[in-house]
Amino acid sequence: MRVLLLGGGGREHALAWKLAQSPLLTALFAAPGNPGIEAHAQCRAIDPTKPDAVVDLVRAERIDLLVVGPEAPLVAGVADAVRALGVPVFGPQAAAARIEGSKAFAKEIMEAAGVPTARAQVFRDVEAAASAAAKGGPVVVKADGLAAGKGVVVADSGAEAAEAVRALGRLPAGERLLLEERLSGPELSVMALCDGERAVLLPPSQDHKRLLDGDQGPNTGGMGAYAPARLLSDDALEAVRREVMLPTLRELARRGTPFRGALYAGLMLTPQGPRVLEFNARLGDPETQVLMMQTADDLLPLLLAAANGALVDRPLTGRLGASVGIVLAAPGYPEAPRTGQPIAGLGGPFPEGTLVFHAGTRRVDGQVVTSGGRVLTVCARAESVAAARAEALEAAARVQFEGRQYRQDIAARAP
Repeated sequence: MRVLLLGGGGREHALAWKLAQSPLLTALFAAPGNPGIEAHAQCRAIDPTKPDAVVDLVRAERIDLLVVGPEAPLVAGVADAVRALGVPVFGPQAAAARIEGSKAFAKEIMEAAGVPTARAQVFRDVEAAASAAAKGGPVVVKADGLAAGKGVVVADSGAEAAEAVRALGRLPAGERLLLEERLSGPELSVMALCDGERAVLLPPSQDHKRLLDGDQGPNTGGMGAYAPARLLSDDALEAVRREVMLPTLRELARRGTPFRGALYAGLMLTPQGPRVLEFNARLGDPETQVLMMQTADDLLPLLLAAANGALVDRPLTGRLGASVGIVLAAPGYPEAPRTGQPIAGLGGPFPEGTLVFHAGTRRVDGQVVTSGGRVLTVCARAESVAAARAEALEAAARVQFEGRQYRQDIAARAP
């Protein structure tokens, strides 16, 4: 099969690495890719959010399956344009991708589907939202649209919430704002491969959003993850599939927008049971990096079956121990990352079972340099989370660039 993978981050590097292992693959292309993806795919320098450019590439390279990594191409309608050619796409149509592109729409879907979630108010007027926020106590403030993982503020007071409302209201994503009930409990990422009707769960994982050790500092797109996160029993995870994933798929299908792709439920495990904090319409980053390392199944036939509406309703067949991923971020991230620093140590030596996935990198005169906020994800697989964490930390220390930031406590509290 000839496969085109859209995206150029750490998630896409991990997907390219995994897809390249499939005996079904005859050619892999990536757009735009990155220096790490180049080892597995032929990279093409096109804008993946432009449907016409992607359609031209699909035709030129006789693509059999399009795999969409990030959310922006989905919201832009790239999946719709390629499906119109008759080419299978792993990634939902734009109307279904609104479940990530609009938090207000996601709440509407959850309410209609009976999915347990936090109570929320939606505002179009910033000052009305700020006034309501100032009168309350702890609350979560969310921008309605896509904000690269930075559109959520957990406020401890009414004054802090009002300030967050005004800050998020200045973002392009902040045309509408949500004030959401603040829940408490550990968070869990549960992702499923979906074919419009059926959902096959990937192992549960846990992301670490805050910049600094001890869950301190500002929110980021994710500073590390581990899998499997054994915070729910197998029976409880199956309940999440039945009570969260499947009702959501049924509601989207009822509206004429069947969801074929990866549905990501960000859960909070409250004393009253799991509650959905948000839905994403794609695989998570950095969770995908650790999931690809510990999933034994051939990924390509699974993605093709999901794209064709033909998933077999069964669990994945194998897991390979535990995996931990640590993000190396640029100096100044997340507010104002500084880029262009040469990266040393990418060749190791690293402990066995360790991989470095590229995210914000590019090649300048043969040298790999930083080009984004989250630069690399250093991942390790071992028999236990603790062993994988130790190996990931050892490898992370060997990769050097000026001002690099990374957390030392990723997975430290894993059960």
